[in-house]
Amino acid sequence: MSLTGNAEATAHQAANSRWLELLTRAGFIGYGIVHLLFAWLALQIAFGKSGEEGNQNGALRTLGAQPLGKFLLITIAVGLVAMAIWQAFEAAIGHRGLRDKDRLFERIASVVRTVVFLWLAWTAVKVFQEASANAADQQQALSERLMASTGGRWLVGLAGLVIAIVGIGMVIYGLKKKFERNLKTGEMSPKTHTVTRRLGMAGYAARGAVFAVAGSLIIVAAVTYDPEKARGLDAALRTMRDQPWGPVVLVLMALGIAAFGIYCFLQSRYRRV
Repeated sequence: MSLTGNAEATAHQAANSRWLELLTRAGFIGYGIVHLLFAWLALQIAFGKSGEEGNQNGALRTLGAQPLGKFLLITIAVGLVAMAIWQAFEAAIGHRGLRDKDRLFERIASVVRTVVFLWLAWTAVKVFQEASANAADQQQALSERLMASTGGRWLVGLAGLVIAIVGIGMVIYGLKKKFERNLKTGEMSPKTHTVTRRLGMAGYAARGAVFAVAGSLIIVAAVTYDPEKARGLDAALRTMRDQPWGPVVLVLMALGIAAFGIYCFLQSRYRRV
């Protein structure tokens, strides 16, 4: 067997580890908890009652402040690292049963998920160490430094465009029910399948809409040189709230994000890992 074949066989063996599967499935539960807390913060923002930032960083800080919060943070961090390793393997050797175009899309999505899971795991560890600063403030400060030059403003605008495209992609991914190809739908009862489908559609659509708005605001920040708009998800939620019918729309978004959190619990059982 060639060196490449040996490496691929080793990767397949590592990817099929029972421990990695169990930790990844536990990670989905933690990921669901983070999104339920994120949804709660979005509801608080909708009614003007939240002093915490409206993103996953704020959700993790909220969790860390609860009884047993520090233990849960580390547990979630371990699960997220397992999810990142699993998605890295998926990006490298996974999604083989799909058409070439669909496989390419899923492999790119796996790269994005790997980065997201690692970032959330790092954030959870920093919150555990009580060293996590306000992520929205950090993003605004970074954007302000970058936008001090023309090239930096182009870079910020490009980052916003990527985030907006990812958001739109999430909406399409959810509404077209493409997430179902990664689920063991054959093991679901008809009722469970219907519930899972509806939760996934609502969850991906809501998350995608928030990301699309966040990316659009970052683009506007780069064009108008307004770093306050480059605060990511937190700015997106607060901007939505300040529009006509904004609180109503934000409540619907929060419900969609909560739906994604519940969908993550179902993924812990039915996701192909």
